[in-house]
Amino acid sequence: MKIVAVGWNYPDHNKELDYSLMPKEPVVFMKPDSALLKDGKPFFIPDFSDEIEYEAEIVVRICKLGKSIPEKFAYRYYDAVTVGIDFTARDLQRTFRQQGNPWELSKGFDSSAAIGEFIPVEEIPDIHSLPFRLELNGKKVQTGNTKEMIFSVDHIISYVSMFCTLKIGDLIFTGTPPGVGKVAIDDKLEGFINEQKVLGFYIR
Repeated sequence: MKIVAVGWNYPDHNKELDYSLMPKEPVVFMKPDSALLKDGKPFFIPDFSDEIEYEAEIVVRICKLGKSIPEKFAYRYYDAVTVGIDFTARDLQRTFRQQGNPWELSKGFDSSAAIGEFIPVEEIPDIHSLPFRLELNGKKVQTGNTKEMIFSVDHIISYVSMFCTLKIGDLIFTGTPPGVGKVAIDDKLEGFINEQKVLGFYIR
């Protein structure tokens, strides 16, 4: 199982991070399977960072083996969605970028890919117009809708499959809307699709 993630996929988030240019193709990075955090288990802040930030995203689950998938057929290759958190060691990412080095370690550390309970796609009216939100200690901090994405779910799947064979159980994090922020010990994160809670866990 692999975790594929997309960066810079919401224009307002790009502005939030001072990235004024819109990407021409999806900006893709990977997380190892050891990054997966599920079943409501707590996230433990690692010792190597003083600036861990949450990034709430819609996550799709791949259900069929696929390579070089045409975009018009991409919908056949995923069967469920949830809200996930792409945890980022922002201080490390900033340092790596300033040095001109790869920044995977700031994104791919253990437990940096939290996921909630999956909802079957047949229960979703339209995955391309899907509202979701993240609450921090009961306060709404991020709201997004997949219709705001620069690259749609189907386009992402088609694009990634040109380079990497997608396998059953692979996860795709589709990008975060504005409102990212730092977490602290004892914070509680909760994620919702429409009004259905699918994600909830504590920071330790």
